[in-house]
Amino acid sequence: MKDYGEPIDLLALQKGLGRAIEGAFPDRVWVRAEIAGLKVNAAGHCYLELSQSEEGRVVAQVRAVIWRSRYPVVSQYFAATAGAPLSAGIQVLARVQVSYHEVYGISLVIDEVDPSFTLGEAERRRKETLARLEKEDLLDRQKRLHLPDLPQRLAVISAEGAAGYGDFRRHLLENPYGYAYAVDLIPATMQGVAAPASILAALARAGRGYDAVLILRGGGSELDLACFDDYDLAAGIARCPVPVLTAIGHDRDSHVADRVAHTAVKTPTALADLFLDCTAAEDQRITAWESRLQTAFRNRFAQLDLRLQALQHLVRTAALGRLQTSGAKVDLLEAKIAATDPRGVLQRGFSLVLDDKGVRLREVHGRKKGDRIRVLLPDGRLDCVVEGVTGTPDNDKTLKA
Repeated sequence: MKDYGEPIDLLALQKGLGRAIEGAFPDRVWVRAEIAGLKVNAAGHCYLELSQSEEGRVVAQVRAVIWRSRYPVVSQYFAATAGAPLSAGIQVLARVQVSYHEVYGISLVIDEVDPSFTLGEAERRRKETLARLEKEDLLDRQKRLHLPDLPQRLAVISAEGAAGYGDFRRHLLENPYGYAYAVDLIPATMQGVAAPASILAALARAGRGYDAVLILRGGGSELDLACFDDYDLAAGIARCPVPVLTAIGHDRDSHVADRVAHTAVKTPTALADLFLDCTAAEDQRITAWESRLQTAFRNRFAQLDLRLQALQHLVRTAALGRLQTSGAKVDLLEAKIAATDPRGVLQRGFSLVLDDKGVRLREVHGRKKGDRIRVLLPDGRLDCVVEGVTGTPDNDKTLKA
């Protein structure tokens, strides 16, 4: 049988460990850690899980407690100074007494929490996040996207039933100008450690089917809104293919999410005004173009009317000239006709001789005795019979015969 030496029982071992651990830290010490979990039981004791992470991996974890005799003082002072209650996900600097229990093991008894450290740590992490985003060329990536001149289809990421979202919808959709918009709510958690992942999932759902994605969150304390300084959330906003506009908190608040967004305003109603202004500007441009087109058409019609009047004048002038020329020709023809009119000849004292068919006789050639002829005189007609034909020797063939 092996020689195990003098064995000790578990309780003795645990008590020895307790004396060693508590002896190593006999006085209270200040410890930096993140609250991984927090729960207040019915008796009023506050139980916490404290942890430390490096490169996304938990490297240390321990249980802690704030007894009910100290919890109201500690929690009220922290909330009054930091603007938010103690909660999971925040970095704290706590004064602790190391304690070891034979059944429950090591734990830390907290009697004070410094809120200024938490606020300072949040600011430090915020600056680190901004520096990382700038190094990765994500800080101004959204600002290189083009927001349409007339954005109408909007995806809104907000908490369902949030007052800020209701204010936004009323201000935008009940506008006095009758402008219409399509607004789709994509619900997300907007506070606490779960908020970044929830908002990122909503961003993925928004996709490319919208003119813009809006992230709305009403006012809150610095710690309430600390989730909007999260690196993963900021990087997701920067990489979104659609312009992302934010309205987070009030005038005193500025977050990394605002910095990487395409446009950031302070309140949901201010964001509604931004879209109303876009639509009003486009409406004015359309109205201006309408006015310019009307003026251009009026000017063009006036020019065409002037040209038509000029053409009408040219046509009238040309037609009148042609009529005058034609009238002069007609007058000349009438004068010629009048000059050759047999009635004119008769009026001048001459007579006309016609054959029995009414054809004027120009010569005696071809006439013979017995032919009937008519002699027209100014005052009448003589019907005659040729008794004989006498011609000159050169042209009277009958006489030659």
